[in-house]
Amino acid sequence: MKQIGARRVGAVTAALVLGLVAAAPPASAANPAGVASVGSADFTKAGTRVTVLPLAPCAIGSTPSNSSEAVSHRGVRFGKGTSSCTTAVANPDHGTTTSTSEATGTDFELSALVSVDGPRLRVARWKVTCTGTEAGTNAGWAADGLQGFDGLPEQIAPNHVHEVKAGDGTVLATATFGETIFPEPNDGSIAMNLLHLRFTEASTITGDVVLGATACSPTP
Repeated sequence: MKQIGARRVGAVTAALVLGLVAAAPPASAANPAGVASVGSADFTKAGTRVTVLPLAPCAIGSTPSNSSEAVSHRGVRFGKGTSSCTTAVANPDHGTTTSTSEATGTDFELSALVSVDGPRLRVARWKVTCTGTEAGTNAGWAADGLQGFDGLPEQIAPNHVHEVKAGDGTVLATATFGETIFPEPNDGSIAMNLLHLRFTEASTITGDVVLGATACSPTP
């Protein structure tokens, strides 16, 4: 996946696994053929609830592309963004296809933590992508212009959890980068959130914010 600004990048691959699994744990739902959105938010601060429904959602088979203007609410801002969910013929002789579901955006800002001595979090440019083939899926992300995430490593592993702290070291939120979800049992599909922010009790804010979401499944 092409990086944006060559700042932060991560990728995950899910191979299609076939077979019977005995005594499996409760299964999570399989992922769709291909979806993506710019992001969403649902949190409550000082008795005021902020809700941002998924922005610019796309889906293979119904909405191949979408876009959203900048959306600003108290404590959070999503800049302009676009999404696309498409398929292409991989082998016309065998009728196989590939899918690409991705979302891109700019100028994300979370200011909800500033009033409780937390940092202002910014992501200038970003992209998250999920691709599906007959053999499996892979997902990746890239971001540039990250501010407020002090101590974030240059190389970020999938599901990396970064603690967002106040000046006195109190953890106000966790920021999961490259949050990756696999269904159980494994059907080769994958879902990824570029950034998932969850507020802690110490912040006096409840809820979460997602920036850049996508999911896809192996193609027919």
